[in-house]
Amino acid sequence: MKKNLGSVLALYPTPLVIIGVMNANKPTWMLAGHIGIIGHDRIMISMHKIHYTNQFIKETKHLSVALVDEELLPQADYVGMVSGKKVDKSNIFDYILSKNNIPVITDSPLVMECEVVDNYETETFDNFICRILNTCAEEKVVDENNKINYAELKPILFEMPTYSYLKTGELLGQGTSFGKDWQEKKNGE
Repeated sequence: MKKNLGSVLALYPTPLVIIGVMNANKPTWMLAGHIGIIGHDRIMISMHKIHYTNQFIKETKHLSVALVDEELLPQADYVGMVSGKKVDKSNIFDYILSKNNIPVITDSPLVMECEVVDNYETETFDNFICRILNTCAEEKVVDENNKINYAELKPILFEMPTYSYLKTGELLGQGTSFGKDWQEKKNGE
């Protein structure tokens, strides 16, 4: 018997990311754990409306989404603890500006440059729908077929409501292999 928990969002954990956006002539950074895939070329970044960063995303219509690994976690956690309204976070990460004037963290193993194409607003959240312009990855996390190797990248995951970070990295197997094995065993019964 399963216990009914009511209307509980239970799709955690999600990848932990750092959002980068330009605030006039300098970047600001924010930690985000509410992200989603809405197609092969679109993602959604869900941010509470009280965040300082939101106004710059609305102004510039561009942002970066940097995956967090274990090495980057201390700085990432810090930018999630303090508000850019009170603390200048522009010098927390080394970065370059892309040709689209998007700040790209150089120490992140993978960064997506994005253009905001829509904002689905709810009462308390801005849900930025973003088109991926470029994805830049360190060579060590890319395989021989130019595919991202997440077992090597080992992105940190965020779990809510306990505000916990989880470590990834173990490869369990290829997609469809478990279903094929199950099917063979079922048919062999």
